[in-house]
Amino acid sequence: MKVSGKGRVIFIGAGPGAADLITLRGSRLLAQADVVLFDALTDPALQAFAPKAQWVNVGKRGYCDSTGQTAINALLVKYAREVGTVVRLKGGDPSVFGRLEEELEALAQAGIACEVVPGVTAAIAAAASSQRPLTRRGTGRSVSLATAMTRTGDLNATRTADTEVFYMAGKQLAALSRQLVAATWPADAPVSVVSRAGWPDAMHSDHTVRTLAEASVLHAGRPTIVTVGAGARSLSSPLQMASSGASPGEPLKSVASPVGDVHTPATSKPEP
Repeated sequence: MKVSGKGRVIFIGAGPGAADLITLRGSRLLAQADVVLFDALTDPALQAFAPKAQWVNVGKRGYCDSTGQTAINALLVKYAREVGTVVRLKGGDPSVFGRLEEELEALAQAGIACEVVPGVTAAIAAAASSQRPLTRRGTGRSVSLATAMTRTGDLNATRTADTEVFYMAGKQLAALSRQLVAATWPADAPVSVVSRAGWPDAMHSDHTVRTLAEASVLHAGRPTIVTVGAGARSLSSPLQMASSGASPGEPLKSVASPVGDVHTPATSKPEP
């Protein structure tokens, strides 16, 4: 690639929520920015890392007013030609459902130098928040990441791995439940739902494929990650049982709270 112009663009994964989930490298390079083009779900507290930079909101949100991808591409090229360092700050990891390919191609065509700094993706944050490891020795040896929202609005659930993780699923949980059954997932297969993963007010609930729709009300209006299969199965260690008040061999008890984990029994009836 022939590099032209005066500036460079650094794509930085901001992590899935709170500002302190950004990597050390990401925070160091963010501090060098002259201009920051940031996503809707990045923590506003990150602006303290680059207080002298110009911050430009180019966020996208499903079913809401959003900045078009063509406009974002044009802004990246424009600012890279005007200043020394442009940071494209993306929620989670830039390469996971972050439209990274389109933006890299636009910059390559303009001859602008780029660097990509990885970040923690929401699937990892959801697994950490719910204490549901995505891989399990002997039973969970593969993980698939999929999006529940497509450009055409179609939903196509699959069963290609021991653990399937669906991003941007909050508005389609009932439809996802039906699609999972159609994809041969057992109706009683475990499902873990986490909204606002990586934030202090992250919320978690346990379901099955059959009862997944009941999570719609609980997680309404919140960015949601749905994990199905081996990686959604709850743990049964004595420590976890003790923290929940259950005895060995008993299911985890239901705990209701607006902040933190909300464990709903898999056998409970769906809410209206």
